[in-house]
Amino acid sequence: MSNKGARPCALITHHSLLAIVMSDPTPSSAFPNSNSEQAAEQIGSATNPIASLQSDRSGKTRQLLGMKGASPGESSIWKIRLQLMKPITWIPLMWGVICGAASSGHYTWTLEHVLIAAAAMLLAGPLLTGYTQTLNDFYDREIDAINEPYRPIPSGAISVPQVVTQILVLLVAGLGVAFALDRWAGHEFLTITALAIGGSFLAYIYSAPPLKLKQNGWLGNYALGASYIALPWWTGHALFGDLNWTIAILTLIYSMAGLGIAVVNDFKSVEGDRQLGLKSLPVMFGISTAAWICVLAIDIFQMGIAAYLVSIGQNLYATILIFLVIPQIVFQDMYFLRDPLTNDVKYQASAQPFLVLGMLVTGLALGHAGV
Repeated sequence: MSNKGARPCALITHHSLLAIVMSDPTPSSAFPNSNSEQAAEQIGSATNPIASLQSDRSGKTRQLLGMKGASPGESSIWKIRLQLMKPITWIPLMWGVICGAASSGHYTWTLEHVLIAAAAMLLAGPLLTGYTQTLNDFYDREIDAINEPYRPIPSGAISVPQVVTQILVLLVAGLGVAFALDRWAGHEFLTITALAIGGSFLAYIYSAPPLKLKQNGWLGNYALGASYIALPWWTGHALFGDLNWTIAILTLIYSMAGLGIAVVNDFKSVEGDRQLGLKSLPVMFGISTAAWICVLAIDIFQMGIAAYLVSIGQNLYATILIFLVIPQIVFQDMYFLRDPLTNDVKYQASAQPFLVLGMLVTGLALGHAGV
């Protein structure tokens, strides 16, 4: 999967969870010293068997989760299928469902609601996010043959017909679960099914020609932001409450912060994007300007949400949200703005947990206000 690593989630298709999820595979040209680094690692492994064993285990874990740095050579077809679905990317979508359930104001900690929420997270994560990630790998197989040759398709670990079958099975299963959730919720209009269909289509046009939104820095990154924030949020809210235009617009605004998160991951592949003709923001505007666009999108739109919470009388929640934005600004100054090419991962790991918690705070505030 290329932008590159993150794909818009079908239903709902974004620690660092969002950071990892939305990270892009990095073209090898972006790291001119990678060969010497690999040689050093090999020497270290040869002289330290324990380190070698730990590295091997780490590589296999990364492979199973669908993360960068995976070890090649997996032979189990089920593990290969799981790798295609990138389990590490499921978590933010599941979190989005939780935020939506909170904003509905009607979620209760009963066994029935817990099981229904779990079904919605199954829909958001393994099924439709798995569909999205597999679809993206399918359309990125030629690029991945250069950038990530260990991925299942370019490595030959799984055939193209098997991949197509997996895409269709995940899509049909996801739509089936969405329909069942609509029936449970008593929806006359099949809201969750409609979101699943819309998200699946968004995933398709993000990855597939002729539109291939991922090639455009603005459209592709906003599609990612909306997929990881707005769409799963709408699903959780519609499941336990009534989805309305206020919630829809607020979460689309919040998704602009998600655009900023997506842009963070473009910095590690600037040279590769330039060679491949991908119009990422760092390629279009340069490193420094793109970094400022990124942090301003993340901060301004979160502060805008906090201002809205004040306007509806949710001052406590607004204050908590502001206090969660402040450390993000600090880490932006400490790490990201000073050297986005080197410090992108460090910044993501430090700052993103505060953004994710802010989403839940916002959901609780909206639910408390009865929006």
